[in-house]
Amino acid sequence: SCLQLGLERFHGVCILGFNSAEWFIADIGAILAGGFAVGIYTTNSPEACHYVADNCSANIVVVENHKQLQKILEVQHKLPHLKAIIQYGEELKETRPNLYSWSQFMDLGKDIPDAQLQEVIESQKPNQCCTLIYTSGTTGQPKGVMLSHDNLTWTAAAAGSFIRLTDAKEKQELVVSYLPLSHIAAQMSDIWSAMTFGVQVFFAQPDALKGTLGDTLREVRPTAFLGVPRVWEKMEEKMKSIGAKSSTLRRKVASWAKGVGLQTNLKRMNGCSEVPVDFRLARHLVYRRVRRALGLDRCTRCYTGAAPITRETLEFFLSLNIPVLELYGMSESSGPHTISLPQAFKLTSCGKEITGCRTLIHKPDGDGVGEICFSGRHIFMGYLNMEEKTKEAIDEDGWLHSGDLGKHDKDGFLYITGRIKELIITAGGENIPPVPIEDAVKDAVPIISNAMLVGDKAKFLAMLLTLKCKVDMETGEPGDDLTPEAVEYCQKVGSKATKVSEIISSKDKAVYTAIQKGISAVNERAVSNAQKVQKWVILEKDFSLFGGELGPTMKLKRPAVVHKYKDQIAQFYSELEAPT
Repeated sequence: SCLQLGLERFHGVCILGFNSAEWFIADIGAILAGGFAVGIYTTNSPEACHYVADNCSANIVVVENHKQLQKILEVQHKLPHLKAIIQYGEELKETRPNLYSWSQFMDLGKDIPDAQLQEVIESQKPNQCCTLIYTSGTTGQPKGVMLSHDNLTWTAAAAGSFIRLTDAKEKQELVVSYLPLSHIAAQMSDIWSAMTFGVQVFFAQPDALKGTLGDTLREVRPTAFLGVPRVWEKMEEKMKSIGAKSSTLRRKVASWAKGVGLQTNLKRMNGCSEVPVDFRLARHLVYRRVRRALGLDRCTRCYTGAAPITRETLEFFLSLNIPVLELYGMSESSGPHTISLPQAFKLTSCGKEITGCRTLIHKPDGDGVGEICFSGRHIFMGYLNMEEKTKEAIDEDGWLHSGDLGKHDKDGFLYITGRIKELIITAGGENIPPVPIEDAVKDAVPIISNAMLVGDKAKFLAMLLTLKCKVDMETGEPGDDLTPEAVEYCQKVGSKATKVSEIISSKDKAVYTAIQKGISAVNERAVSNAQKVQKWVILEKDFSLFGGELGPTMKLKRPAVVHKYKDQIAQFYSELEAPT
């Protein structure tokens, strides 16, 4: 059908919609027909859609519904290569030239002889580009990451074997597809690895991340599951709020089981294999029930990636005998580079290189921390039409520079300590990685949802804080009502507040004192005075995709936050003297 519509070699087929069978079919069809498969984030504005479609000289755009169609129609006049638009998720509400329903699109291919398609397939080479992943860059315009046939097929097989996915001939693996397919993580796990090992794929509801994912997991009971940190954090928050409402006895049993679970699993992680009696009892009374309630009772591999996750969340799940394993990589490495395994993981480490991949720590400092560089068959070809940017990413020796800082421990486990670009360099010239300080504050003050450190080129560090609040399920917009867990926290410290606005407007003494106490405790452990948080402010709304502070994979967009809250940040530094 793509060939019938006149898809030219190395031109894009853009796909704009939530995960579905049609998404997969359009993607693979585009590749076999000699084009580029190009996902576009469903949250993109019409301008952002135009940028991608124009950049890859798209001949065809596939959209899910009327809403996404409107974005393309708005910019259609500026897309000179566009020949057709296909809508798959709902019936067409309008007829116009070169606009097709999915069934009309499927019928188009009947007039093309198989021999013609076969010829196109045979002309393709493993080292040619077949997929573009547009990096949701937290800075500047997105770059089109060119991935070859070999990048995809080699990585899918290597990563799948590494985590010991079983071929469907022996045992059927099941996964849920819900993370955005325009992102490499979902594409690698849901399409390429799944195809390599015959994994059965179930599609979640489009509002999965707004709350229905839990139901889908209970229905499917997947054998492997990949969640971004926000997914695990939401599960943790929900379980804590349910736990807070249960009887005293239940709370005591749960608390005992979590203590046993954490101790046993930490020992196990360090190589001790014995299973104590109380652990077996806790497994029977608590862990199995929790797993069943989450839909993870068959899941032997729970993964997290795409953004940093806090130690607190990892320990919470580990205490319930659910090791959440970290993996690490980037679009430019076809997805994964290091992966933790159930039998080889360490808390806060991203694991070890996939067999066949190599890591270099570039220019390490005294502590062994340097820029993480990758090499292997998973390294991308370059950025589409951006030769200079490609040279910045891949050096003369073929090492891909990640922009991340990290180190290896004595056993070869990789730890990420921060990003070069997000390092805060104070007026005194100290380089400060923000994430450990932010995590420590969130850990010390459980009512805090997001914490962002500022202080670049400034005399001291300050922090923007948001509180845990209820989110509008429809729009994803954070509200004013505190979560049950946050309300419980307020009561514990002696406040009657139930809304964020109540805390801010009255400068709620109990809450402000508790936050300051937590931050002071973090400051006491600081490496140097320069690393202490001197001032902070509570923002009225939590960070969200809706508000523009988070990217599509829930990564914090630091430059966007700095811009949006520039007045609050300026306020920190407007008084001449640094606070004592």
